[in-house]
Amino acid sequence: MGTVFSVDVRGGEPGAVRAALDQAIAGLHRVDEVFSTYRDDSQISRLARGELTVEECDAEVAEVLELAAEAERVSDGWFSTTYEGRLDPTGIVKGWAVERAARLLAASGATGVSVNGGGDVQLLGTPGPGRPWRVGVCDPLRPGGLAAVVSAAGTDELAVATSGTAERGAHIVDPRTGRSAVTDLVAVTVVAPRLTWADCWATAAFAMGAREGLAWLESLPDVEALLITAGDEVRCTGDLASRLG
Repeated sequence: MGTVFSVDVRGGEPGAVRAALDQAIAGLHRVDEVFSTYRDDSQISRLARGELTVEECDAEVAEVLELAAEAERVSDGWFSTTYEGRLDPTGIVKGWAVERAARLLAASGATGVSVNGGGDVQLLGTPGPGRPWRVGVCDPLRPGGLAAVVSAAGTDELAVATSGTAERGAHIVDPRTGRSAVTDLVAVTVVAPRLTWADCWATAAFAMGAREGLAWLESLPDVEALLITAGDEVRCTGDLASRLG
C-alpha cells in the first residue's frame, strides 16, 4: 500500500499469536494485491475496466464497496470511491485492512494490540495492567513535533486516523470537482472506535474544510477530532479533551 506498517502485540499464547501475526501480515499483502490501483492485474483495476464483476472478485471487494457506499451516504458525498472517473476505493481500504488485522490478532488471545499503517492506528485492549495505549499526533506545521497525544484510557478499542497534506502533498480529492481538495486545512485527525470509519471521516472532513468539516464531525456519534489550518489555528470537537493525555 505504499507505506510502512508496524504491529505491537501484548499477552496471549506465543504460538497462537505468532500464527495470527503471520496470517495478518499475509492478509495485508493480499489486500494490496487485490485493491491496488497501481497494479493493472489487481481485481480492483480489472473491475474498474469492466473485465470482472463484483461477484467474480474476492468477497472482500464487495465488503469494502458496501462500506464505502455507507461512508459516501453518511458524508453526503464528501467521501467518494471515484477518482478521475474511475473506481478507486483506496480512501477506505487501508483503514479497513489495518482494523481487520488488529481484530485478527486480538481474536488469537492477545490482550493488547496496536497496528499502525502509515500513521493510522487501531488499538485494542491495553499494553499492560492499568496502562492505556497512547498515540502521538504529528504537528503538520512543525516537523518532529506533536500536536497532541491521544489516550485510549477507559476503552477497549480506539482508532486514530489523520488526513492532510504534510507528508503526501495535495492527494485528497474534492468529489465535487474531481480535483485536489483546496481548503484552509493542513490536517484532520479523527479519533473513533473503528479505524475503517476514522480513516473515511478524516478524508471527508478535510475535503469539506475547517468550518463545515468540524460541524459535520461534531454530529457523528463516538467521534472526536482535531483540525489544524494552514494559518496554524487549532480547532477541535467538544469532547476531544477526554481523549487526550
